[in-house]
Parts: sequence; C-alpha cells; structure tokens
Amino acid sequence: MNSDTNDVRARTAAAFRGLIEWSAGRLGQDLPEHVRRRAALVLADDIGAMVAATAEPQVLLAQNAFEQDSASREATVFRHGAPRLDRYSAAAANGVAATWCELDEGFRAAPCHAGAYLLPALLAEAERRAATLGDVLNAVALAYEITARCALAFPFGSMRVHPHAAFATVGAAAGAGLIRGLDARALLGAVSGAASMSFAGPYNHAVEGALVRNAWTAAGAWIGLRSADWASFGIAGIDATVYDVFVNCLGAEAVPEALVDELGSRWAIAGGYHKVFACCQYAHSAVEASLELVNRLEGSGRAAADIAELAVETHPKGLTLTNVAPETGLAAKFSMPHAVAATALLGTGGARAFADDTLAEPRIAALRSRVRLLPHTAVGEWPKDRPARVTWRFRDGEEWTAACESARGGADQPFDDATLLAKLSENTCGVFPRMAMTLAAAVAGETSLRRPWPAVVQDMISGAA
Repeated sequence: MNSDTNDVRARTAAAFRGLIEWSAGRLGQDLPEHVRRRAALVLADDIGAMVAATAEPQVLLAQNAFEQDSASREATVFRHGAPRLDRYSAAAANGVAATWCELDEGFRAAPCHAGAYLLPALLAEAERRAATLGDVLNAVALAYEITARCALAFPFGSMRVHPHAAFATVGAAAGAGLIRGLDARALLGAVSGAASMSFAGPYNHAVEGALVRNAWTAAGAWIGLRSADWASFGIAGIDATVYDVFVNCLGAEAVPEALVDELGSRWAIAGGYHKVFACCQYAHSAVEASLELVNRLEGSGRAAADIAELAVETHPKGLTLTNVAPETGLAAKFSMPHAVAATALLGTGGARAFADDTLAEPRIAALRSRVRLLPHTAVGEWPKDRPARVTWRFRDGEEWTAACESARGGADQPFDDATLLAKLSENTCGVFPRMAMTLAAAVAGETSLRRPWPAVVQDMISGAA
C-alpha cells in the first residue's frame, strides 16, 4: 500500500468515525420539521411497498418459512394476518418484500435505497423495545444519513455491484444500532462489522431477473441486527473497514469528504425520491416521455400498435437496462425495452405494466424487439443527470418525439401529498384498511411522537382483511 493510498484510507477512516460520532450524538434530539416529515414519508412509502409485495407467491413462501421457524413473537410482518415473529425473522421477512415491487423510495444522488436497507431491522427492533414514534423517526433519519453517505463516499465506476448488495448490511446495522441507542464506539463497530459482511451481488442479476437480488435486503436485515448484537460483545469492525471493503475488495472509488461534508445542515433523507412507476428509476424519465406520447394518441387516428420502431436516448445508467426478453417480473422492471413498450401499449408505467402476464404478451414482446437504446447527448448535472428522449416512428414514416429531463418524485419535482397517499392506499388498503390513514397522520405530525411504536403498529394493522 503506497503513501497516497494510506493517506486516503486514513482520511476515510477519520471521516467515517466523524459520521458515526455525529449520528450517535444526535440521538434523542429533535429533528428539523422538514427532516421529521421526510423520515415519516420514507417510513410510510416503504412499509406500503412491503405490503404490496406480499401478493407475490415467492414472497409469501419465504415469509411462511420464516414464520414456521420462529419460536418467539417480538415483531410484526406486514402481510395478511400480520404474524408476529422473533425480530430477526420478522426483519428478514419484511426485508424480502421491501424492494420486490420496485415501489420503495430511493436516494437520488447515488445508487442506494437506504430506507429499504434500514427499515426492516429498525422496525423489528423498535417493536421489540417498545420505542416511541419519535425514536423511530429519529433513527430513520440518522441511519439514512449513514447509509446514503456511504453510498456517496464509495461510488462504483461502473454498475458492477448492485447497491442492495453493497449497502443493505450497512443500513440495517445503522438502523438497529441507533434504535438500540448504541454509543459511538459500539455503533461504529456494528456498522463497520456489517460492512465487512456486504455481498458481492452482481448488478446484472437485476437486469437478468435473478430473484436472489430481492433477498439481499432480507439477508442484510438479519446481518445488521446480528452485527449490533456482536458489537456489544466486542465482535466488531474498525474505522477503516468501510475503505477496505468497498475500495480494496469491491473496487469502488473513495470520496472521504462525502462522509462529513455539510453534516447536520444538508440531510441525505431530504434528497430522496418516491416512485409511482413500478420499475428501476433509471427508466422513469423514459416512461414519463412515453406517457406524453400516449396522451397524443387520443384523437390522432393512430395507435401504439402502429409503431414500427421505438428509439430511447438515455443516460449511461439507463443504457444498462438492455434486456429485450425478460423472463421474470424483476427483469421486466430492469428492462428499458419492456418499460417503454409496455407503457406505450398499456398506457401506464404502474404495476400493471410489469405484471408477469406482460412478459410473453405478443404485442409487448414484438414492440420490445423494435426498441433501440441510444446514448443521450445532453446529460446534465443533478437533477438533469437521468434524462430521456423517446421517439416513436410509425409505419408510414411519421415520427413523434417527447423528452423528460428529470422524472418526477425527487427533491426537484416532489409528488404532492395526495399522490403519495393515493399510492399508499392502493398498496395497503386490501390488506390493512387503516394503514394508510395511520401513516398519513404520522407524516402530517398529527400523531404524538411519544406514542409507542407497538401502538402505532396496532393502529396500522387493525381491521386487517
């Protein structure tokens, strides 16, 4: 290791230490109102995504297995019947559902779904400990800070390692450690120890539809909880572990200052996004542009079935979504050809466009094969770093084009409360009729921060179908 490398490693270790010490020291202090509200929105949106996924047969089978093996009743699984399992099993059961439908929130400045990584472990531990709603929101905001800043500090030059594999254990350990109130030394040991157990999960597994990708958040939740246990016994990582794992082992770059720059004044959770399209966010701008073209069809005398060729000019991350023949719903969600073809023919980018029965639908399959992906020539800085331009060329040669510089849902174009509440209701009302109103009250600040989290859970699941 040369002197320059040693210097970067040392600076990274010091910055990581600073981030952890700040986070542990911030516990118990009131959050700024905009941060409290964002933490509640992340909480609501991601629980809704967990519930939505429990209609998937593989999710149900995995959750049933956790239920059969659980001997104690500490925390709730957000599915039909709301079974209570030991907290490790409950965290893993909710973790396997967290990203399944691609409806969970994400962090916009770096590839990272921090909420999905930290919430399964944090909520299981909060229920077992009877933490308050205020404790939960505080821990959500701080764990999000640790997780997102790690994603910013260790960028991958190419999409090799999937962020769910890289950062799920980090988020889970941060969430579990903070809700337990670990001091800075133990929290550093837990998060760094969990980082050493990150996964070398290939990014292309999402594009190819390998469903193990959806299990990384489940395994990460279990590891995060156990890392918090072990750190209390001295079984822990060190401050340089994150550098050694992400740079030396996984090949990321190191940006030490990203761990501490503007800490406390610029909150990572304020830079998140929410989805209404049930696919990878890299395709959202193309879906929005496609919907603009769909709206032009009315009264035009044309139909999407008349499209001879569909061209998508997209940003570098969008160019990775190349699968023309997805074999699973996950592969469809990570297929730009499927996203734009299904949106054109079905008129929606929601869950219906990525349902299993769309994979072999003849019209969608035929149009997928006529999609061309091209590099966008005007990729800008955030928030215009993921643009798309979509062109439909009809059989008679006429062309229609629509563009989207930045998809809705991020900090630059946030969804209004009505849109997010409608999404939450759609995801949850068939299983938990009162969940949406309970979480909406928490977002609005109408629920006392002193209300015990187990009581909030009971409010959410009461009247379950």
